[in-house]
Amino acid sequence: MPTPLKKVSDVIQQLFENKKKGIAWLIDPGKFQLNSISEELWESLQEFGLDLILVGGSQEDSSDLSELVQFIKERAGSIPIVLFPGSHQQVCPEADAILFLSLISGRNPEYLITQQVRAARSIQQAGLEVLPTSYILVNDGEIRSVHRKSETLPLLNEELDLILDTALAGKFLGMQYCYLDAGSGSSAPVSAKVIRAVSSELQLPLIVGGGLNKLQKIHQSFEAGADLVVIGNQIEKDPGFLAEALNFKKFYNAELHVN
Repeated sequence: MPTPLKKVSDVIQQLFENKKKGIAWLIDPGKFQLNSISEELWESLQEFGLDLILVGGSQEDSSDLSELVQFIKERAGSIPIVLFPGSHQQVCPEADAILFLSLISGRNPEYLITQQVRAARSIQQAGLEVLPTSYILVNDGEIRSVHRKSETLPLLNEELDLILDTALAGKFLGMQYCYLDAGSGSSAPVSAKVIRAVSSELQLPLIVGGGLNKLQKIHQSFEAGADLVVIGNQIEKDPGFLAEALNFKKFYNAELHVN
């Protein structure tokens, strides 16, 4: 019998409480090719310790989302699949959970609350586990697809006080997780200084993504206080990078345990 899925909130909370580090693979339905990942890599994901698979992107069309999630589910075993929605249309019952994101770094009501209201009933009917998450875009000023789609500008890595105030506002609004995102393919990830400050101030599980295309950048994010890092764009270019990152995480957590 297949191993029962853990609640996603438990997976993230255990990382946070045990001071362990996790990796999530972000699959963009608009870019993912079904035959781009070998069966050997699919089969090894649980052994390598992949924590979560996120599915979603900035495009609104979700006509094939259910089919894609089902395809992934058949290969992912007990790894939970979490929706990372770019719009209210990206909801499907085949997933296990959804990041219920509010883009609190921007001032566009469409992504602060409007899309969330339009998605609420579908989420309820789908029976998805809901993860209330502050979504904060941070980089060095580079405009990526998420910024163009949401019609918001990223906060700058140097605007530390503003980033901290924004993260705290999300916590006080009741958000249980914070996601700092530089944007897919960003050349400048969220800085270690920002991650360290937000992690220390918030004392909530911290997710970091965008621009993590080298093991050194993943290491820096881990060291600064990220509990879960999200990798997507680099895996689209080089599927083997996923195995490299998971092996690195394994050794990093082992060193933490020893020390």
